[in-house]
Amino acid sequence: MPEQILTGSCLCGALKFTVTGEPVRFYHCHCSRCRKASGTGHASNLFVKDATLEWQGDTSTIRHFKLPEAERFARSFCTHCGSPLPREIPKLNMAFVPAGTLNEEPNIRPQARIFQDSRTNWSCSPEELPVFAQYPS
Repeated sequence: MPEQILTGSCLCGALKFTVTGEPVRFYHCHCSRCRKASGTGHASNLFVKDATLEWQGDTSTIRHFKLPEAERFARSFCTHCGSPLPREIPKLNMAFVPAGTLNEEPNIRPQARIFQDSRTNWSCSPEELPVFAQYPS
């Protein structure tokens, strides 16, 4: 995959970011930690290799949470709106980007559903559901 410049922000817009690098992994993670952190059935996570992460806004409002017993699980978020935010993983020379925070499409598609055995019965089943352009009436 070629290098890509991606932009994004938190929900309230107080923090904007640019991540530059090579998107190499894109997973939908169904582990219980990602479900609790996202409040949804899975988290969509993008991993960007050789990444440079630049911020616009008051970075003192970014908080980090590292689950002590987990080797790799951590979370960064905006203290104003609670939105998840990207974080650097220096040990892996990557940036972790919650895909829903991006303004544009990455040049990589989701590659896999991981921790599928942890998937809840109501989450992302292979059955088709009705689709609506907006909230159904």
